[in-house]
Amino acid sequence: VNEPELSRVPQIAKAFGISDMFLFKIILPLTRDGLIQTVRGRRGGIRLGRPANSIRLADVMTLTEDGFALSECQGHERDTCPLRHSCAYTAVLDDALNAFMAVIGQYSIADLAQTSPRLHAALGIEVQA
Repeated sequence: VNEPELSRVPQIAKAFGISDMFLFKIILPLTRDGLIQTVRGRRGGIRLGRPANSIRLADVMTLTEDGFALSECQGHERDTCPLRHSCAYTAVLDDALNAFMAVIGQYSIADLAQTSPRLHAALGIEVQA
């Protein structure tokens, strides 16, 4: 929403009601994967590392979330469950998770950042006329 300007961590954290430290934990994997660039210094901040229309919501979520398991048998224990390949419950959860990932894979950051006066105001961004 703030392109091409740099965004500052304290401003982002305040807008979303989270701590700077929590935001840094989110920024780190996004930076490592090239989705975000950081600029150091007094006038530093962060910006997208690629065009917004080339960054899928699924890319961001898989980098920043610990996992998407809907039950223990989908998580770390999935390969140790003796019923894994014969349980209808896990099959349904797998289908649901695949559908979720397919939907979020359809949207880019550009789609989500469709600018509106309400979004700018909520994020504390002044629009240059």
